[in-house]
Amino acid sequence: MHTKGEMLYEGKAKQIFLTEDPNVVLVRYKDDATAFNAQKRGSFSRKGELNNAITTLIFKYLEGKGVETHLLEKLSDREQLVKKVEIIPLEMVVRNYAAGSMAQRLGVEEGTKSPVTIVDICYKKDELGDPLINDYHVLFLGVATREELDTMYALTLKINSYLQELFEKMNIILVDFKIELGRLSDGTIILADEISPDTCRLWDKDTMKKLDKDRFRRDLGEVTEAYEEIYNRLTAVLENQI
Repeated sequence: MHTKGEMLYEGKAKQIFLTEDPNVVLVRYKDDATAFNAQKRGSFSRKGELNNAITTLIFKYLEGKGVETHLLEKLSDREQLVKKVEIIPLEMVVRNYAAGSMAQRLGVEEGTKSPVTIVDICYKKDELGDPLINDYHVLFLGVATREELDTMYALTLKINSYLQELFEKMNIILVDFKIELGRLSDGTIILADEISPDTCRLWDKDTMKKLDKDRFRRDLGEVTEAYEEIYNRLTAVLENQI
């Protein structure tokens, strides 16, 4: 049994606590919601517990496919035990369709399917607005080596393939998503953070209804209901697989 120690870090959506094991930390999911690099703030009911539940299910699914994650176990509605990692300060953003900032940046219609899987990298730096960077910037900043970048791209594309397969069974279009990766003490790069409607764009295949954080970003309402819909479809698909 791991006991919750002092808070190590508080982010926009989660709190991280030390435990008596130096290699294990406790994550607590909050109901707080932010958008546009925290320029828009709010909260909605059950967000923390839904994201905890959804992330747990998705990470277990990916573990079953051979993808190593930081998840150890779900402790309660809002809390997880995870392996302590050094988060690489890069967001790997996967785009299967044009939406959000990419659609605006390139002047293309939202929902346009890409003929290739696009992987963007954003530098995790709140004060800079998490700018879009490329491989050369990563090497210049020294946050990852060329070999680590190759590993990160391969892992990201593998995760995209498995997630597309999963969401297809849920009758959901995986428009785009972002992941964060971390290093274990031996340098192994694994999936960390979360995968949830906070970090993905998920559209119903039949109605194109948005079932993700865009409902908060764009004041569409029914935010909790959308997250519940993803959780319900996920459990229906995975109940016989996990």
